Amino acid sequence: MFARWLQRQWFEQRRLTPALWLFAPLSAIYAGLSGLNRLLAKPRRLPVPVVVVGNITVGGAGKTPLTLWLAEQLRRRGWHPGVVSRGYGRSGDAVRPVLADSTPAEVGDEPLLIARRSGIPVWVGRSRAAAGEALLLAHPEVDVVLCDDGLQHHALARDVELAVFDARGIGNGWRLPVGPLREPLSRLGSVDAVVANGLPAGALSSPVPRFDMSLRPGNFYRLDDPAQTCGAAALRTRGKLHALAGIGNPQRFFATLQALGLDCETHPFPDHHRYTTADLAFADGGILLMTEKDAVKCTNLPMGEAWVLPVEAELSPALIDYIVEKLRGRQVA
Repeated sequence: MFARWLQRQWFEQRRLTPALWLFAPLSAIYAGLSGLNRLLAKPRRLPVPVVVVGNITVGGAGKTPLTLWLAEQLRRRGWHPGVVSRGYGRSGDAVRPVLADSTPAEVGDEPLLIARRSGIPVWVGRSRAAAGEALLLAHPEVDVVLCDDGLQHHALARDVELAVFDARGIGNGWRLPVGPLREPLSRLGSVDAVVANGLPAGALSSPVPRFDMSLRPGNFYRLDDPAQTCGAAALRTRGKLHALAGIGNPQRFFATLQALGLDCETHPFPDHHRYTTADLAFADGGILLMTEKDAVKCTNLPMGEAWVLPVEAELSPALIDYIVEKLRGRQVA
């Protein structure tokens, strides 16, 4: 698949291949349009503080686990958070709430996962400002809005910006489509902090504070009966294991399973992939392991035995202290 080949060129080659040079004119056009979009944006400010979680590279870096961690930490400190998101991959751009019985096709996979895991109000819309206004109208108790994947959505004014990187870093360091960068590295000078999800120390020079993040796997739960849980050891002798991942960086999930001692046949899919029964035919007679993001799209598909691995973000409480001080308008040392 072309998208998978392109990501390998960006993140594994670490230098420009002759094939990527063909995209150089498109990279210049993308950079120009991106700059124009930011210049022409007229940010709308919500009546409550806004924290944006995003990245300047394409692909998943751990934004959703970080958003869930932030929501929980803010609640523990007496805040009442809500979440807005575009709802990538859904049908239509209309503003709408994410309900318990919503489908990924209606609201997107990541917003649905956030709503089900956190229990806090989540709204989606192409315009995050409009989604935020609708959320606050429906939930006047919300006093801080988290914007999931909105670093480049300049139409929404924000009080705190977090840029997330995973172990892949900035890849070859070039702008799309020659490289994975949505924005230039100079953009890091205007964010409030960098969150490094498995990124080695010294791999990225940042002019703003850096906070390290790791993802801790929990117990597996059965897709068709979440009350059933088990550890990795219980799955090692159960038969043929298949691992499925339709996330920004599938290899991260496969590496987690390997670290748990699970020998799996891996099946990567594009990010936000909409699964069909035919997509899962490879697991017939075996056991299927998947991420929570994939699980929300596979719940109603007929399949055999399937287990879901939840993960929790782990960070220093210094990050939430830093954010809360920002939100309260106090100068941070």
